[in-house]
Amino acid sequence: MTFPPQFLDEIRARIVLADLIGRQVKLKKRGREHEGLCPFHTEKTPSFTVSEDKGFYHCFGCGAHGDAIGFVMRGEGLSFPEAVEKLAGEAGLPVPQSSPEERAAARRRTDLGEVLDLACEWFETQLSGPGGEAALSYLTGRGVRSETIAQFRLGFAPGRRGSLQKALNAKGIGDDLLVEAGLLKRPEDGGPLRDYFFDRVVFPIADRRGRVVAFGGRALGEAKAKYLNSPDTPLFHKGRVLYNLARARQAAHDTGELIVAEGYMDVIAMSQAGFPGAVAPLGTAVTEQQIVELWRLAAEPVLCLDGDAAGRRAGFRAALTALPGLAPGRSLGFALLPAGEDPDSLLAGRGPETLRRALDAALGLSDLLWLMEVEGRNLATPERQAGLWQALKKNIAEIRDPDVQAAYRRAMEQRFETAFAYNPVTGRRVRAGGRPGAGSRPGRGPARQGSPASVPGLVTAGRGLRQSPGELRHRREQVLLAAAINHPEILAEHAEDLAGLELAGAELRRLAGALVDLIAGAPDLDSEALKRHLCEQGFSKVLDGLLNRRVYETWSFVKPETPLAEVRPNWVHFLALHRERQAELEAARAVRDLAEDLSEGPLARFQARQRSVQGGESRRVEFDALETAEPGESS
Repeated sequence: MTFPPQFLDEIRARIVLADLIGRQVKLKKRGREHEGLCPFHTEKTPSFTVSEDKGFYHCFGCGAHGDAIGFVMRGEGLSFPEAVEKLAGEAGLPVPQSSPEERAAARRRTDLGEVLDLACEWFETQLSGPGGEAALSYLTGRGVRSETIAQFRLGFAPGRRGSLQKALNAKGIGDDLLVEAGLLKRPEDGGPLRDYFFDRVVFPIADRRGRVVAFGGRALGEAKAKYLNSPDTPLFHKGRVLYNLARARQAAHDTGELIVAEGYMDVIAMSQAGFPGAVAPLGTAVTEQQIVELWRLAAEPVLCLDGDAAGRRAGFRAALTALPGLAPGRSLGFALLPAGEDPDSLLAGRGPETLRRALDAALGLSDLLWLMEVEGRNLATPERQAGLWQALKKNIAEIRDPDVQAAYRRAMEQRFETAFAYNPVTGRRVRAGGRPGAGSRPGRGPARQGSPASVPGLVTAGRGLRQSPGELRHRREQVLLAAAINHPEILAEHAEDLAGLELAGAELRRLAGALVDLIAGAPDLDSEALKRHLCEQGFSKVLDGLLNRRVYETWSFVKPETPLAEVRPNWVHFLALHRERQAELEAARAVRDLAEDLSEGPLARFQARQRSVQGGESRRVEFDALETAEPGESS
C-alpha cells in the first residue's frame, strides 16, 4: 500500500521523536539534541543521538539511522504499512484509502475486529462466571495462575447453544457479521445457525499488533477434535498467524530469543516460567509464511520439539520448509526434548533450568538435516551411502542463496567423509585423518553424535603427530592470539575473554595483556597498526613465532585474508576448546588433591571441577582431533 507524501510528512510532524524513542531508550538532553545508549547494539558509552530539529536518530557506533517510522519498523519488527498505521493512530490521523473498495474493506475489517474483541470480553466473563467452574478448574489444574489467565485473556465458551449469538445480537451485531467473524457457522443441512465454539476453554489469537483476530478452543467434554481454531476469515489465515506473536515480539527484540512450541498451553507455561519469547503455530506444521514471520523477529528462532517421533517429524518438516529461505546469518535451531515430554510437562516436572539446558543445546538446521537423512538407514554398503549423498544433494539444492548452499555442500561433504572415510565428490577414499589414501574403506556407519562431523563449519585438524600436553597447549594459544592479531574485530569483540584467558607462556601472557590494552585505547586499530604498536613494545620475535607459514598452513582460518564470518565461529570454537581442556586439567589436579586429603574442602573443589568438565564431554572427539594436528594439514 502506498501513502501520500503529505500524509507521511504530517505523521512525522505530529510525532515527538524523542518521546517515541524515549519509551525504549533512556535519553538525556544535550543542547538541541538527546543522546543515550543505542537500542540496536550493546554499548557502554552513549553513541545514539536523537535530533528533533532534523527529524532523525543516528548511532555513531553501529550506523543505525532513520526517522520515527523507521524506528518503529526496526524496534518492533513491523512492516512499513504497519508502522505507518500504528503512528497514524497515535497522531490521531485517519489512514487514507486509495479506492472506495479499499475503504469499504477497511471498514469491514474494523467492524470484524470490534466484534471479535466484544466476543473475547464475553468469553472472559463466562470463565469467571457461575458456569465457568470446570474451565477454570482445568486451567488452574494445569498450573496457570490467575494473572496469566488475565494476561492471555483466556475465556470459556459455555455449553448452552446460542448464548454468544444472543449476547452479541443484543449489542446490535447481526448474524451475518458473526458468521463472517467465524463465531457462528451455518450447518450444511440448512438448519439454524450454531455457535462455532461450544463447551471449550477459549484462547484468543491476536495478530502481530495484539488485536484479536480469531480464537482457539480446547474441549472440556467429548468432542471430535480436542482443539479447534476459528475458520479462515478476512482477518485470519491459520497458516500465517502465530499464537502469542504480539507479546513474543518485544521479548525477542529485548533478548534475541524466539522459541516455537507446539500448542497454546506450551506457550503459556513457558511465558509463565520466564520464557516470554514463545509462540506456536495453530495446530499445523510450521508454514513458510510463519517462518518468514519468525525471521523478522530473530535471526535463529529455536523450534522446541516434543520428545517423541511426531515431534522429530515436525522438526524434519520445518527444516525442509525453511531451506529455500536460508540466508547468511538466518537459520533455525531445534531443541529436542526428552522422550515423552513437551515444554509444558517438562516445566511442570523438571523446572525451567531443564528447559533452558535443552534450548542452549539446540541443534542447528544442518545437524537436523543430516540426522533426518541418516536416521533409520542401513548405510553398510557403498550403494546405500551413495543414496544418502543423493538425498543430501537434493535437499541442499533447495537453498536459494548461493553462499549458504555452497556452505551446506561443504559441510555435508565433510560429514560424509568423516562418517564413511570416503569423499562423495572426488570419489576418493580417505584415511582416518581426513587425507586421501589407502587403508580405509567405505561402510563405517554414520558419525557418532558429538563428533567433529556433527559440528559443521568448525575447524578440525588431521591426526598423526603425538605431542606433549605442554606443546598442545602452546599451539592452542598460538591460534587464539594469531587470529586476534590478524583480525582486530575479534579482539574488540572478545577483549574480555582474552583478558581472562589462562596462558602458560610468560611472553604470550604479556602479549595478550598488550593486545587488550591497545584495543581498549584505540578500538578502531587495523591489523597492521596493531602489529606496528606491538613491535614498538618489543614483541617482534613473538609475532614471528605466531604469524608464520607453519601456523597458517595448519589452521587456515587464522590467515589475514580469511573472511571475518569464517574466522569468528572458529575463534569462539577454539576458545571453548582451550577453556574445557583447562577445566579437565584442573579436575585432574582436584582428584590428586582429594586423594591426598579427604577433607570437605578438596571434596567440594573436586565436585565443582567435575561439573565443569561434564559440560565439555560433547567436544571430547574435537579435542582429540585438535591435539593430534599434524603440521601441513589444512582445514
